Amino acid sequence: MGRISFREQVLRAREEAILVSVNRLLAEKGFDVMTVDEVAADVGIAKASLYKHFASKEELAAAAMIRVLDRALAQLEAQQADARTTPLEQLKAATRWTMQVQLAGEMPSLPAQNSALRGALMGNKAYLDRLMQVSDLLGVWITAGQKSGSLNAALPPELVLYTIFARACDPVLGLLKAGGNYSNEQIIEMLLVTCFQGLAAVAAPAKATRGHAAAQAA
Repeated sequence: MGRISFREQVLRAREEAILVSVNRLLAEKGFDVMTVDEVAADVGIAKASLYKHFASKEELAAAAMIRVLDRALAQLEAQQADARTTPLEQLKAATRWTMQVQLAGEMPSLPAQNSALRGALMGNKAYLDRLMQVSDLLGVWITAGQKSGSLNAALPPELVLYTIFARACDPVLGLLKAGGNYSNEQIIEMLLVTCFQGLAAVAAPAKATRGHAAAQAA
């Protein structure tokens, strides 16, 4: 493999800086409010220089999403290597990771409906390939969890998948963090409970009556 030239190293470093900035601005403001001028100013480069790397705002957002999906794949593949964990534990760990990324301000906030952005993402092979890889890895654990009985088998697998994806952009995380009453880990654990166990009260173990206890002792 050939040695990377100094110019190529500079270009890669600049592109990484751009993506870090885009990722943060998308997390803070969302796609609609973020501007290319803001990104260029935040990185400290001319707008014309930024366009040498990314041709449009939509392309910037797509690149930020690809970067997050690459991180997600690395996380899931590391989990997959641990054969000791159950499918349910794998799904909880993946969900915990997405919430940690969001609370750290590193999860891009993209609109559910935007024709220009949707078109850019749906036409981006790198984005679609990574999204499918993430979905397939999670799908294996979802199917195994439903077969083992640790997940509700009556639910469509895609519903479980979308529920897990939704935790990456759950507004409840930000609201609880802004309230200042809970740590990030407490927020994550509470959201994991509502995601995987719902809101129903957990029944406490029944206490043995005196007569029942005596019968057991006999």
